[in-house]
Amino acid sequence: MQFRIDDAIFQKYPNLLVGLLVCKDVKNGSAPTEVTTMLRDAEKALQAKFADPEVLKMHPTIAAWQEVHRSFGSNPNKFPSSVHALAKRVAKGSSLPSINTLVDLYNIISLRHMLPAGGEDLDACRGDIVLAFATGSESFIPLGSSENEPPETGEVMYRDDEGVICRKFNWREGARTALTDQTQNAVLVIEAVPPTQRTDLEAALQELQELVMKFCGGVMEKAILERGGIHHVDCYDGYPKI
Repeated sequence: MQFRIDDAIFQKYPNLLVGLLVCKDVKNGSAPTEVTTMLRDAEKALQAKFADPEVLKMHPTIAAWQEVHRSFGSNPNKFPSSVHALAKRVAKGSSLPSINTLVDLYNIISLRHMLPAGGEDLDACRGDIVLAFATGSESFIPLGSSENEPPETGEVMYRDDEGVICRKFNWREGARTALTDQTQNAVLVIEAVPPTQRTDLEAALQELQELVMKFCGGVMEKAILERGGIHHVDCYDGYPKI
């Protein structure tokens, strides 16, 4: 199994960086109190910085992702990037639900570093995971639904051999490959576009790795996919092999 980025994506977004943390034999489940406390602390820090939710739109990272979404025909006000959706909810005073340890950890990193993040259960994926433009014929069952909501033609999405697993970069997660309490092998994803620098993504990815190791254990490897660098990561039976 490979996790790769289609060349057409790099042609349109030459400065895109996708950070991967491939995890094997992790112990996921309900988040321990320490993780929940970190999530609440990340929320408080963001609320203190963005008392007015409208200020979020002017944050350089949020503004950059809004332009990326517009570039493939998506309305970012209706379909905001995952980090914008999280931050907006928190800025309004709401707390994020605790889903499970892995999801809570990448949400913490997303709020701390203002970067879109997500994750997939590798054992639920079929064939390669590919970041590509949609043809519009792919199937997609979103998390929490049983209805097919296929992507628009030209939309950026993650897919495997069975269909779409995440739409509009990390806007909406699919039900089939979502991280659950039973997840043992996973790939966690952090996305970056300018003005975010590679060093910023490296720091976020390193922090995520340390947190996953502390609270979930396992064996893991991190990588950054980029134009002119690594374009894919091979995952054999859940084991990272770069």
